[in-house]
Amino acid sequence: MWNLLKSLGVVVITAWLYYRSLGMIFLLMPVMLGYLRMMEDECARKKETEFQGQFKEAIQAVSASLNTGYSVENAFREAHKELQRIYPKDARITKELLVITRQLRMNLPMEQILEEFAMRVQTEDVRNFVTVFVAVKKSGGNMIAIIQDTVRQIGDKIDVKREIDTILAAKRYEFRVMSAIPYAIIGYMSLSFPEFMDRLYGNILGGGVMTVCLGIYMGAYVLGVKMIKIEV
Repeated sequence: MWNLLKSLGVVVITAWLYYRSLGMIFLLMPVMLGYLRMMEDECARKKETEFQGQFKEAIQAVSASLNTGYSVENAFREAHKELQRIYPKDARITKELLVITRQLRMNLPMEQILEEFAMRVQTEDVRNFVTVFVAVKKSGGNMIAIIQDTVRQIGDKIDVKREIDTILAAKRYEFRVMSAIPYAIIGYMSLSFPEFMDRLYGNILGGGVMTVCLGIYMGAYVLGVKMIKIEV
């Protein structure tokens, strides 16, 4: 809802600054939907990054319990207890571990429980872990070594992402500032030189010029988003 309100606010400001017509809001609806989708993708990316860290701590707790002699099932129960002390009840990993422990009380096979877990979260790290875990459990491999190796790989991936985010933090801030500059310039010109800007509104030629400017701005914005978005 918050993203929807922000998208609507951007479209309202755009319609007024570029066309001096709130009726253009309806024609700019595709812009609002595109901007809303970009914000939703960014929120999803942040949530996935947050969950990766939570999942890393969860399998670290499972690995520690296995090292002390717990079975796989009891290791996940202990991990749930430990992470309850770290994360609130509404945290994603806490909810998922609660589901796993409830399924264990129903005596469901561990392989089935983890496969359902991977289907729910739809995260690459979890899918890879579950695939390897199920294969090792069926073949009787070294479970502790596999989990520790998975923890190390996920940790390395998270560290790389953190380094990239640190490097790009300043660029993202610059991008936000630069994205607001065209709106600030148009607003300033409209307030300071209204007789000059009036020629761009209420006629076909002026509307065409502003539409071209808006199109160039939108293209530059999309390009900028792609430039500061790096997937690991």
